[in-house]
Amino acid sequence: MLDFALGLIETRGLVGAIEAADAATKAAKVKLIAKEKVQGGLVTIKFIGDVAAVRASVDAGSAAAARVGELVSSHVIPRPVGDLETLIFTDQAPQIDIPSEPDVKPVKRGRKPKAPTPKSSVITPPETDLVSKTQIALKEEEQTIQESSPIPTSDDEKEYLRQLHALSVHELRRYARSVEGLTIFGRQISMANKEKLIVELMNAKFPK
Repeated sequence: MLDFALGLIETRGLVGAIEAADAATKAAKVKLIAKEKVQGGLVTIKFIGDVAAVRASVDAGSAAAARVGELVSSHVIPRPVGDLETLIFTDQAPQIDIPSEPDVKPVKRGRKPKAPTPKSSVITPPETDLVSKTQIALKEEEQTIQESSPIPTSDDEKEYLRQLHALSVHELRRYARSVEGLTIFGRQISMANKEKLIVELMNAKFPK
């Protein structure tokens, strides 16, 4: 199970959703994580935090949404099962760039257009170059993480760093979702490795 509660408020219209999100985040210490639009003008806002804080936020947000718009439903899920993690933290689908059609130059009369180059004659870069570039990029990213890793100076920092290293990657990701002050969130936390998570948690706990 995840170590936080999930609050959901669904409204009809964007104004009610914004008012609900504002009132909910002001009522208690919760973290707004997503806003989703569905058909029919329905908008759902999601936030996480302690069970008591989320319940108070849902009550305040629902009342605010009902005053300015149409409240459809609200719900609190304390400690949701871990399999719901991908449904809770939804990111926008990546945009795919569709290549535009190449400009076709008009063919002058009296001249035959050049025959297209056979596919077999097109030289593609060897796979080894792609593998080498990928390895170099991974090494540079790893070096960047190591250089940005904070060096513990106090006993509290050393103890906190020791506790973080004792956790697994999955445990670190679950813990990171409940910590404020991180520069990554949602899908970025799910994709981060152990070193990246430790750096983010240390910087959030002991800002320099």
